[in-house]
Amino acid sequence: MDFIELLKAIILGLVEGLTEFAPVSSTGHMILVDDMWLKSTEFLGQYAANTFKIVIQLGSILAVVIVFKDRFIDLLGLNRIFNKNEYNQAAANHLKLTHVIVGLVPAGVLGLLFEDYIDENLFTTETVLIGLFIGAVFMIVADLFRSKNPKVVSVDQISYKQALGVGLIQCLSLWPGFSRSGATISGGVLLGMNHRTASDFTFIMAVPIMAGASFLSLLKNWEYFTLDALPFFIVGFISAFVFALISIRFFLKLINKFKLIPFAIYRIILVLVIYFLYF
Repeated sequence: MDFIELLKAIILGLVEGLTEFAPVSSTGHMILVDDMWLKSTEFLGQYAANTFKIVIQLGSILAVVIVFKDRFIDLLGLNRIFNKNEYNQAAANHLKLTHVIVGLVPAGVLGLLFEDYIDENLFTTETVLIGLFIGAVFMIVADLFRSKNPKVVSVDQISYKQALGVGLIQCLSLWPGFSRSGATISGGVLLGMNHRTASDFTFIMAVPIMAGASFLSLLKNWEYFTLDALPFFIVGFISAFVFALISIRFFLKLINKFKLIPFAIYRIILVLVIYFLYF
């Protein structure tokens, strides 16, 4: 594998890392960039290229684990081992692992049922543009109809009903381009959370569902991890990790200030530009 191909892996990792947790659809951006410019399918093959786009999300997931490490230590009950006594307080212990599980079940079940259909039919430029546009409209609706004085200002205040509601709305993100974070942050806002709380819960939920999807893809498509393709996967993983670590911290500082509509406007402009250029 030559330098140009590894550079393409770095670029795709950059796109994944910078867009995974902003509500703009990282998968959609990777598909658009790859289909229109990088053409990884030409040297990896279609299924290996699709697998790459899923697997490098593990780099972004590792970044989330690092940023929210204290929260995950608490959720997994590892406080004593890591001496995180501050997370033993009752006020900081309201969000439980069961809240996260409740939020994961709907999309997890549908993802398993329709995984093959999604892989074979929805990883195209056309379907991504549809997802980007409809997801943008949903984000605008969420911002327009959100509570002006949200009562849920911390993930420790999230109820099981709200966790399930966010999980059901997350199912929309199974359509590439719709955006997992766009769907779940919008859902959280509509269910009474402020934008930062909805974002925090979105990131926490992303770890098990994205890690699970990536590992399943690894097991299912193990034959595509040849010695020739392995450097491409490794470089993409590292790139996604580094840029996700930067973008998560930046995004969390901005989301309560800018809300969702600016991201939605960007998505609509992107759809229009790509449509007129590509079609």
